[in-house]
Amino acid sequence: MNLLFPVAYAQEAGGEPSLTYNLILFGGMFLLFYLILWRPQSKRAKEHKDLVTEISKGDEVMTSGGILGKVTKVGEDYMTVEVSEGVELKVQKSSVAAALPKGTIKQI
Repeated sequence: MNLLFPVAYAQEAGGEPSLTYNLILFGGMFLLFYLILWRPQSKRAKEHKDLVTEISKGDEVMTSGGILGKVTKVGEDYMTVEVSEGVELKVQKSSVAAALPKGTIKQI
């Protein structure tokens, strides 16, 4: 029977990994987590915050809902966007996805 199914003999316990090995492993995992997730997300959040604070009257913006318009009024949390002649929408400043170059809306 040993030819078909080799016998697995018990081996001696090979000691537990050392504390420094565990610290290096967890430190490396934390470093990868920081580099892959936290840092890029905080960078994007900072860029969006800068974009929202720099919006002023006359800028052309696109909201996260896909609405294109020209900013007519800017408040602390809200702004008014003119989407068509005589049609204005009040939107949250945080919903702005991008600031467009001047004249973009007329080209579309």
